[in-house]
Amino acid sequence: MDIDKTTDFLPLYKKEIIAEIERIDETEIKKVIKFLWVTYKSGDPIFIIGNGGSAANASHFAQDLVKGTYPTYHGLRDDRFGKAFKAISLVDNISFITATSNDDGYEYIFVNQLKSLANKDSLLIAISGSGNSPNVLSAARWCNLNKIPVMSFTGGDGGELKKLSTLNVNVYNTNMMHIETIHSFIFHYIIEQLKWIRVQDGQDI
Repeated sequence: MDIDKTTDFLPLYKKEIIAEIERIDETEIKKVIKFLWVTYKSGDPIFIIGNGGSAANASHFAQDLVKGTYPTYHGLRDDRFGKAFKAISLVDNISFITATSNDDGYEYIFVNQLKSLANKDSLLIAISGSGNSPNVLSAARWCNLNKIPVMSFTGGDGGELKKLSTLNVNVYNTNMMHIETIHSFIFHYIIEQLKWIRVQDGQDI
């Protein structure tokens, strides 16, 4: 097999990803950025969840919200304002996740953490390519019952999660790798915009 021939697929892959980027609903993303900024200004906690590639995106997005939104590289180290995004990825507590999966079931790994950590002023960010992951839906339904807003990033038709969300950004594609790639693109764009807003708000540190 001539391995060099695999590069023939790159132009098609690039074309498909660009096409999906062009379909992004910019209005919804602006709403997301505004909601996140209000959450930041009020100092409320943000919890982020997802499975598989979406779990990796959840962890990355939480880290970027806390550290990547600083206008200067050193961020928290040189923070003169004493204020950062309070973003926590619920996919990173592996001891709790495995214990809960073993004792109660995988469906409860996120909602049980929310029951312990969340309050009425919290925000849940749920990432799901299908929009139908049972553990994500369980967390979203609990938030609905407790009047905690749910911001979701989904794929396909948005699944059940889209219906449970206060705000939703959907990638209208069924290829999971494409969905996760576009989600990552959106998250990085959001971080860059929040960083710019902090500068405009006088937090150029």
